[in-house]
Amino acid sequence: MDLAPGHGGNGSSLPVERRLTGRPASPGLAAGPVFVDGPEIPAAAAPIGGDAEALRRAIGAAAAELAALAAGLGGEEADILGFQIAMLEDGALSEGAFDAISAGMPADHAWRSALDAEILDYEASEDPTFRARGADFADMRDRVLAHLAGTAGRRNVPAGSIYVAEDIAPSLFLSVDWSGGGIALAAGSPFSHVAMLARSRGVPMVTGLGRIDAAAAAIVDGAAGEVTLDPGAGSLAALAEGLAASRRAKAGEDALIRRPALLQDGTRIEVLLNVGRPEDLEGLDPGVCDGIGLVRTEFLFRPGHPLPGEDEQLAAYSRIAAWAEGRPVTIRTVDVGGDKPVEGLTAEGETNPFLGLRGLRLSLSRPEAFRVQLRALARAGAEHDIRVMLPMVTVPAEFDQAAALLDEEVAALARLGLPRRRPPLGIMVEVPAAALGAARFGADFYSIGSNDLTQYTMAAARDSAAVAGLNDTGDPAVLELMARTVAAGRTRHVPVSICGDAAADTGLLPQLLGIGLRCLSVAPMAVGRVKAAIAGLAHV
Repeated sequence: MDLAPGHGGNGSSLPVERRLTGRPASPGLAAGPVFVDGPEIPAAAAPIGGDAEALRRAIGAAAAELAALAAGLGGEEADILGFQIAMLEDGALSEGAFDAISAGMPADHAWRSALDAEILDYEASEDPTFRARGADFADMRDRVLAHLAGTAGRRNVPAGSIYVAEDIAPSLFLSVDWSGGGIALAAGSPFSHVAMLARSRGVPMVTGLGRIDAAAAAIVDGAAGEVTLDPGAGSLAALAEGLAASRRAKAGEDALIRRPALLQDGTRIEVLLNVGRPEDLEGLDPGVCDGIGLVRTEFLFRPGHPLPGEDEQLAAYSRIAAWAEGRPVTIRTVDVGGDKPVEGLTAEGETNPFLGLRGLRLSLSRPEAFRVQLRALARAGAEHDIRVMLPMVTVPAEFDQAAALLDEEVAALARLGLPRRRPPLGIMVEVPAAALGAARFGADFYSIGSNDLTQYTMAAARDSAAVAGLNDTGDPAVLELMARTVAAGRTRHVPVSICGDAAADTGLLPQLLGIGLRCLSVAPMAVGRVKAAIAGLAHV
């Protein structure tokens, strides 16, 4: 990051306000002292017990640190850290470093060289998904180097500060108390993992600011994509007005959150929840929603953990459904693969894993594990209104194969005399082939996964800054595919919902409702904001 003096000219020592414009990554206002984070890691002290042993301890400590952090997380957050843990525990990653140590290289140099080579390989890839993985390897590199240098745990970002850096690693984001704070990045992408996490936690964030001057304090306007360094009296007054307006808007959302979502013409819009793990629902009143539109079951299939058994899954699904108090709960079968490896389940060595064995494709290739999940879902469905959703479906034959497996497992449960119910089986529409051919599927419902549908339609990775402008859910091509899905639902008289990030994009809401969507599934913290936006629309 290029940091330059931020004080005024003409001999003045007073800081001069500067305003930077970048890419909006997470809405909201934050102001506070600037915390500048740099990539420099102090040199390691002479290791005790030899360089190889020191590196082995540092890698183990870094993996344990990440595992402890991941233990309190679920869903996408745990997946992000799970990837790093799996890589650190894979001896192939450190093999080159240990070879270099055997040749006489110090541990820190050996590890840095080995990881820098990995990072360069990923960053040189033509596949944007692989390029984005370079940030994960940089995160692993620096975490292990910090343990080698004995500085692990000292990189504490004070609560309420504005974090300024070139980029930010997911593991660092997840370890910080962001209360009142915000993020200003010289690089980064609004579609990165960190940006997704910031939106889910309500942390204002701006990316792509380029050169950031040194400053004592800053204001981050995440919605406008603006960062004000060393704000003057006028900007501080505007901030106060903005925060007051935010509080008024929040009060309005709170007043609506337990009411049905209605357009001004009385049209009812269902608002469901996206859930990454059972803990997401703790302290949340089920009365705020019409049900759960997406349960991501990957929290049970985490890297480095044994595959979950039927009873473990049954307990988790039943716990989530019990929270819903009779409202419908849509549970997605495991969606791993791509950038989410799970030991013993996902394929290794795929050259393009996002177009390889992931989602339903992976489940069908591992029927022994898939059958366990289907049995657990059918058993949970005996007591609750559970619906099962299949991810990454492309052609009807995949759906038919999954439906046949579900029927077989329900029949097997019947032979054993166990309580069960054959749940409705739907598909997640997230590739163009599924959207264009939705009417050909015998699905009981459709749910549009806007993140992947946009990514695959626009051929633009969601976490690549270089193609961020193309990754546009509001593009007519993406909206046309959604409209075709809605039309297929009408033709077949089956419900259609949307559960990707677009469902909570209030700027896109008129277009989504305009193509006929009447059911939105959003993160819990977005419910009030979405209901307030719906109430502000006269009709669609």
